[in-house]
Amino acid sequence: MTVLRESSGSFNAAAKDAAVDVLTDQSCTVEVSDLYAIKFKATATAEDITGDVKNADHFRYAEETKLAWEEGKLCADITEEQRKLTQADLIIFQFPMYWFTVPAIMKGWIDRVLTLGYAYTPEKRYSQGLFKDKKAMLSFTTGSQESMFSADGINGDMNVTLWPLQNGILHYCGFQVLAPQIFWAPSHVPSEARSTMLTSWRTRLHGVLEEKPLSFTPSDCFDGEKGFQLKPEVHEKHAAKEYGLTVGIHLGKALPPNNQMKAGV
Repeated sequence: MTVLRESSGSFNAAAKDAAVDVLTDQSCTVEVSDLYAIKFKATATAEDITGDVKNADHFRYAEETKLAWEEGKLCADITEEQRKLTQADLIIFQFPMYWFTVPAIMKGWIDRVLTLGYAYTPEKRYSQGLFKDKKAMLSFTTGSQESMFSADGINGDMNVTLWPLQNGILHYCGFQVLAPQIFWAPSHVPSEARSTMLTSWRTRLHGVLEEKPLSFTPSDCFDGEKGFQLKPEVHEKHAAKEYGLTVGIHLGKALPPNNQMKAGV
């Protein structure tokens, strides 16, 4: 479980504690990475590699860290997080949403831990990804109320906001992506409402390991010899349908409702 918490008394810390308690009670082994507590380095640099790099004059992070991973030369904090991830069946990212995405320190975890070769390759990504036997989910708080993230709200559709994170990172690496757990504006509601949010979270956690993932378009629907465009037969199959395939692959149609927020749609 990768956690970014604001403080030990924050709502995100309470959500993390609830997950640890419920999953531990189900005999799960839970490991927590509290990124602030461990002072996790957010920047992806050559310092992430022990020893010399292959091309110091033209340093390319993805290629150099792939070689370092293969040779066991990644720095200790990356190696430790990859160990946890390798052993995990489910990873929960717990965080406060900053500027419509994850905070910088968590983005640094993504940049540094999900290295080329370890987390993805050009051949093994999306539905054929290296983590296709693992589940992942986002659990986060917002500063804005739910109505502001609706299709006609000022912030725009939350499904669109989630697409880069859930498709472009988690699904890209092959994860089975579970529906997000969204705590809407907990800092702006009464304490009773926050308690209700945590109770609902605890209830969900009792069955989270059996949940079905969100739907994404399978990799074999795209033609790798033609720029990974959707195959004509897939286009034809969906030509008469009201909605596009997903939020991102919408075919110029209306977006499928709640495609990034509920399984089975």
